[in-house]
Amino acid sequence: MQKPELRPALLARRQTLAADAKKTMDERIGERLLAWLRAADATLVGVYWPMRGEPDLHATFSALHDSGMQLALPVVVSKDAPLKFVAWTPGEPMKDDRYGAMTPAAPHREVFPQLLVIPCVGFNRHRFRLGYGGGFYDRTVALTPRPRTVGVAYAFSEVAFAPDTYDIALDALLTEEGQLPE
Repeated sequence: MQKPELRPALLARRQTLAADAKKTMDERIGERLLAWLRAADATLVGVYWPMRGEPDLHATFSALHDSGMQLALPVVVSKDAPLKFVAWTPGEPMKDDRYGAMTPAAPHREVFPQLLVIPCVGFNRHRFRLGYGGGFYDRTVALTPRPRTVGVAYAFSEVAFAPDTYDIALDALLTEEGQLPE
């Protein structure tokens, strides 16, 4: 199947997760992410605010912040531009942007994360990510210097698809069941 055909089924499956099962899966992903990031030795990490059933890792992000890691959230600049990242502290007031994403309510300084935690609608066994189709993370990961990347997704989101020419494989991918590569 092609990527546009895969998205609706994967998004629908995410929406059918029972709240308690989703919470357990999110906690497992969060535990794996904490361990992975501590080993990655990064001090400035781009994270995300969950939407559309993505893994909710707020507790993990708070733990990272409490351990001294600086966090940043993505901001959409325009439809065809890479994401920019702004400094973020868990618990601060947020607002919806025009694209439906949550961003800090107050203006923040732009930062350049060494590492990005990227939510995935789906992924393949070669760590290529299937997103929503807007290309924001693709353009961001193509920047020089390239930030390291770790994708997060539910294990059931692994599907077979061929990457497009502009796709860049993630450095690692974490699910509630494990990590690619192992």
